[in-house]
Amino acid sequence: MKTKVIVLWVICIVLLVGIAPTRIAMDRAATPDYEEVQVTVVSSETTQVVNKKTGSKTDFYDVKVSYNGQVYDLINVHNSYSYIEGRQTTALLSGDKLYANVEGIETSTPMAKAYFVCLIGGFVMLIVAASAQSKYSQQKKAAKAAEANNQ
Repeated sequence: MKTKVIVLWVICIVLLVGIAPTRIAMDRAATPDYEEVQVTVVSSETTQVVNKKTGSKTDFYDVKVSYNGQVYDLINVHNSYSYIEGRQTTALLSGDKLYANVEGIETSTPMAKAYFVCLIGGFVMLIVAASAQSKYSQQKKAAKAAEANNQ
């Protein structure tokens, strides 16, 4: 158990230390090549999900656009009311994907993904390592108490 706790803390520290360098590298990385293109909005939907425990609502936007005879999901859309069916809008073509804005392109780079893995993973591992440390300490105290009772 002690080895497991040490390994969890090492992983946690590595991930937390990795946050700053990956963020700096993400900011310094050149924005991937993209091209502004005119697309036609095929459909625009908002799906609202309600958290049963807290009652808070979250909106998910699904916008489909047509470009060169193919239908694409528009990535990184912040609302659906700006995208009216049948209307032309500007999108950013990068690779084989269409994005609503440059931020969508920047956050889909490998360095951005590494940053988010370090950020989310670091804090998750902090909680996991602290929980494991607490459990290990409780087991150690219980073992000492049991040993003291046996003597």
